[in-house]
Amino acid sequence: MNWDQIEGKWEQAKGKIKEKWGKLTDDDIAQINGKRDQLAGRIQERYGYTKERAEEEMKDWERDTRW
Repeated sequence: MNWDQIEGKWEQAKGKIKEKWGKLTDDDIAQINGKRDQLAGRIQERYGYTKERAEEEMKDWERDTRW
């Protein structure tokens, strides 16, 4: 699934994001509001990941997410 599809299904995606990255708060998810770069930044912040690791996790999640 590509990011355009995720943005279009943001209400559904929020739950799946919360399952994958449980350290993200509801406020984080509300502020992200479907923006990929915002999600990457929040993952880095909450998990202490490098930008590269956050991006890799997001790519894996995008590829593996089933609706």
